[in-house]
Amino acid sequence: MVVLKSVRPAISCSSFGFDGDQLVPLHKVSFVNLTLPASLLSVRLSSRNNAKLSLVQATKESSTASTNDSAAVFSATNGKATNIVWHKSSVGKVHRQEVLQQKGCVIWITGLSGSGKSTLACALCQALYSRGKLAYILDGDNVRHGLNRDLSFKAEDRAENIRRIGEVAKLFADAGIICIASVLSPYRKDRYACRSLLPEGDFIEVFMNVPLQICEVRDPKGLYKLARAGKINGFTGIDDPYEPPLNCELELPQKGNNCASPCEMAEIVISYLEEKGYLQA
Repeated sequence: MVVLKSVRPAISCSSFGFDGDQLVPLHKVSFVNLTLPASLLSVRLSSRNNAKLSLVQATKESSTASTNDSAAVFSATNGKATNIVWHKSSVGKVHRQEVLQQKGCVIWITGLSGSGKSTLACALCQALYSRGKLAYILDGDNVRHGLNRDLSFKAEDRAENIRRIGEVAKLFADAGIICIASVLSPYRKDRYACRSLLPEGDFIEVFMNVPLQICEVRDPKGLYKLARAGKINGFTGIDDPYEPPLNCELELPQKGNNCASPCEMAEIVISYLEEKGYLQA
């Protein structure tokens, strides 16, 4: 059991870091994000703290219970939303996966502009379709035509852009769909935040490791040319950093002048999915 005396903003706790009944030393309550296995979560809230707990489920089909010293409590506060309660459906992820005969997950393709993210995403989606598997692409540019059309390319808006895509990708995975997110996502902390939304193993990070020089030569959208001319500020790789993954599931490197075809790279990803059991229920 994890005992919470108080909670501070944006702290993420894993059950693997605690022993039974160990106190979590948290201060100045806002919210806590607990990532726990599918076993029952038992949380006791001290009535002295007048605490509210928001449980965001990122586990396989499991039930959670929350009690304080006097009675069961599920008064949730999540971001700016208050007094909300998670309504559980009798049809869960496992049932949807049985219908689709596959397992939902997120394939997060990251890399510089011009590294081939969208090209790989389309090739992968086509290869999965040919095998009778349901996939959906969340392309960084496409999402900005609708869901994220209100966001700019300022640092805070770029972070919100990734957060929204991560949340939508989580919903697709929960629906049993293989979600392919093709997003530049230059910052590790933003990618990690998206990873933390999903159960262990369901976030598959694919790094398109193509050097800046090659991406700039390709320049399919003419963006590097504009950035070099000073017409675009904060362009990743030119005057804004790209933080490559440190522990991605798959890395597709550029080997000299030899580049694998999109179909060949897609087969590498599919082999990983097959090995991990995502192409069957």
